[in-house]
Amino acid sequence: MNVYEMAMTLTSDDAKDWIYKGEGGANLVLGYCGSSPFLVGKVLRVHKVLRGEARSVIECKRLFSDCEQLVWGDIPQLVKSTSKEIAEQVFAVQVMGRLLDSKHIDGGVPIFVTKEFLELVEKNVHTQRPPCRLHATEVDLLSHSALLMSDHSVFSSGSLKDNVCVAVEIKPKCGFLPSSKFIAKQNAVKKSVTRFRMHQLLKFHQGEISQPSEYNPLDLFSGSREQINQAIAALFSTPYNNFRIFLNGTLIFGNLDGADSSKNTVYSANQSGEIAASIEDQIKVLIQGECGLRLASFIELVSEAIFRSGVLDRLLAVQKLDVFDIEGTIHVYYNLISEPCMVCKNLGDSESVQKYYWLHTLSFEESLKIVRDFLIAATAKDCSLMISFRPQQKSDSSHDFIHLESSKQTFDYKAYFIDLDIKPLDKMVHYYKLDQNIVSFYTQCGIQVNNDTATESL
Repeated sequence: MNVYEMAMTLTSDDAKDWIYKGEGGANLVLGYCGSSPFLVGKVLRVHKVLRGEARSVIECKRLFSDCEQLVWGDIPQLVKSTSKEIAEQVFAVQVMGRLLDSKHIDGGVPIFVTKEFLELVEKNVHTQRPPCRLHATEVDLLSHSALLMSDHSVFSSGSLKDNVCVAVEIKPKCGFLPSSKFIAKQNAVKKSVTRFRMHQLLKFHQGEISQPSEYNPLDLFSGSREQINQAIAALFSTPYNNFRIFLNGTLIFGNLDGADSSKNTVYSANQSGEIAASIEDQIKVLIQGECGLRLASFIELVSEAIFRSGVLDRLLAVQKLDVFDIEGTIHVYYNLISEPCMVCKNLGDSESVQKYYWLHTLSFEESLKIVRDFLIAATAKDCSLMISFRPQQKSDSSHDFIHLESSKQTFDYKAYFIDLDIKPLDKMVHYYKLDQNIVSFYTQCGIQVNNDTATESL
């Protein structure tokens, strides 16, 4: 289907058929519960805005700034997109799909929605939305379209009742340690401690989480079966918004809202045992074996799918397009927008100024490429991976499959990257300030906090 084709329109009569599935910072996700064969097994991503944000229709039509049009100028369909949904589809397919392998990408289909549909949807899901999301954002009633996608928490979108499916959603985060020479001396810890670990300690200090996650992204991207298995086990122990489990499309473990602030996903020893027993009982439709062993088999199954598929190898390569780190790229950003570099302005010594001077001598074309690669890498660092499993139905299955020796079963599986949203250029300064805050806190207080709360694990 051409990216400009929208095959249908959802009106007020359709609103009753869409239920709350979850949400992130930018989109509300709705699941279809009606009877249309075309829509069964689909989800709808509806754009949100900050609550009370005043916007004009003219503003809505301007998707890319002049500078962004230069950054993405070699993709005409992207810069000429007439809606956010078309832009998301084009970016996912033409940019991320080429880098991550198109078979792991679902660009979705933009469809028209009426204002009445959006108003009713917002009313219908009001009581189901988490308070932290409800108070901060609302449905964008000025949108004319939404993105229709396959529900990757189920295996076969057209025949939900025929299949047993257990799926996991993983937010891998950044899988490497930066080595850029433009990282300041006082921030050298970035080269030995993961960004995820440092950010967890800051969130713990700010009261956003009850304890730092045990998860280490370097384990997940290691290529080692043992370390991958360790990473999945850690995600199960402290999932926050980084790990969720679905049974036949219904969330059975993890946060519904995609926020990292819920303290309900970290459990005491007794609660952890109860949760594990509950998950074991629910996944028995997929995993055979003795009670008490099924969860371990499931974690092994997820780990083996990651190991065999190689999807994270591709993701890591895309993340590593960020060669200069934000501490270098922020200088190049000021080249693009033709403004004095505010970072250089605040540098205190001539040695540092000289260190970054070279970045400001780069050509416009070189600057464009560096910033573009950084934004693509930022998407790769923030996306999610959905892997769905079902018992293999026939030996000649066209799907990838895994034989799990611990349960003597064979499973079909599929892996898709989701949340491949394009990152806005005007957030570069925000990225820089957040990075500095994270590293500064860890440098000043992190080791003490770490010793008080958990064992350092890199």
